[in-house]
Amino acid sequence: MVSLEFFDTADLSSICYVLNDEQSQFTATAEEALQRIKEREDHDAFPVTILEGEQPVGFFVLDFGKDKFELTDNANSVLIRSLSVNPSMQGKGIGIAAMQKVDDFIREHFKSCNEIVLAVNHKNESAYHIYLKSGYLHDGKTRIGKSGLQYLMYKKL
Repeated sequence: MVSLEFFDTADLSSICYVLNDEQSQFTATAEEALQRIKEREDHDAFPVTILEGEQPVGFFVLDFGKDKFELTDNANSVLIRSLSVNPSMQGKGIGIAAMQKVDDFIREHFKSCNEIVLAVNHKNESAYHIYLKSGYLHDGKTRIGKSGLQYLMYKKL
């Protein structure tokens, strides 16, 4: 069963997996994302561990900072970034399950949040379909990201 919890340093060794070249062009590793948070002393970013049973198998960041305003005008929104699942655990529905559970996780811990936003590279078709299956919408808005065209997606809570 997939569940979400705020990142704990005890999870680090389990989420320090290597992404293949294709995946690493679209997302940061957990280590990179955590380093970025530390360097920026970012108190608006909350790392989250994805668990399968008791085992940490994935990671993402809930970012309430200013970057979200590149995707929305909603001050009560959150940006999901740096999402990944351990390559050895991919293809088992963990990513979809995590994205379906993130709604309740946000409602429980961030009561004023009423929208989730994210950007997904147009070449990252598997991630795009995971988000669509999880209820995220793409209304045609795009932007240019570090690896090319990105679809801007959202989900109202």
